[in-house]
Amino acid sequence: MCLTAILFGEDLSKYGFGRSHPWNNERIYDFWSKFQQIGLDKVPEILIEEPELALEESILSFHDKDYVELVKKAGKIGNGYLDTGDTPAFRGAFEASSYVVGSTLKAFDIVFRNKNGIKHAFNPIGGLHHSKRNTAAGFCIFNDIGIAILEARRKYGIKKIAYIDIDAHHGDGVYYEFEDDPLLYIADIHEDGKFLYPGTGSEWETGIGEAAGTKLNISLNPTSTDQDFIASFKRVIDFIDNKAKPELIILQCGADSLKNDPLTHLNLTHNSHKYAASKLHSLAHKHSNGRIVALGGGGYNKINIGEAWTAVVKAFIETID
Repeated sequence: MCLTAILFGEDLSKYGFGRSHPWNNERIYDFWSKFQQIGLDKVPEILIEEPELALEESILSFHDKDYVELVKKAGKIGNGYLDTGDTPAFRGAFEASSYVVGSTLKAFDIVFRNKNGIKHAFNPIGGLHHSKRNTAAGFCIFNDIGIAILEARRKYGIKKIAYIDIDAHHGDGVYYEFEDDPLLYIADIHEDGKFLYPGTGSEWETGIGEAAGTKLNISLNPTSTDQDFIASFKRVIDFIDNKAKPELIILQCGADSLKNDPLTHLNLTHNSHKYAASKLHSLAHKHSNGRIVALGGGGYNKINIGEAWTAVVKAFIETID
């Protein structure tokens, strides 16, 4: 039996930029509605955990203090932008972002402590992979992924981590922060940057210095299908299984790679998410004592959010042969 923790609660809905914005405050409920519709809330292998507020010292392990102070001030005023014009400030932005970070850290903590036998966890509003040390970017205020990687190493003493990102957008805020880190193995499948923000993640980018060869960027052409994704993901499986052999697997499973997302151009279905999550689930049990944490990431079509993220959760509770 594969126990999985789901981080869910009203405090996670506070992270959003208003009703008319693509990243609105209802996204977590789009997931939860489908979650309940298919009865996952009644499955004994799933435990629901409340969101948690991050300590500021955890946020400062990754982000510059001046930027954190900027987020605090902007969150009190509630207008303007936290970057060059892509990520709006809103009232309570610091607290809302701290709940995202804290919930991701709680997911890691649950998995590492093996609380109640839980080896897998999912934070649907986590995965803010564009944020940099000193600025917001792409609707991402604090980079919960980068923070969690640093905290996992500090708190649990692990070294080798595999980060897999299947969001349609390249996870530039994670990639370039850890580009020279030889113990963070990154596999990022995304729409070709020639067609989509942030315009990065070329296939020749495989890490620098001692980390050369520990990174894998795979670009998909617009209109790519499940068949294209699965063919590409087989490279990821080989990379994780034969090269990374990690102590922890992190999956950023953005739903914006599915067909009819208003901001992207891929034609995947939830079957790609099911395939990726299932294969990584197996690899986690092979290499990482079952430890895998998933983070929702992007996705701006409410039906796709429900379909993609519940597919990930279902893959995590499947029995491993």
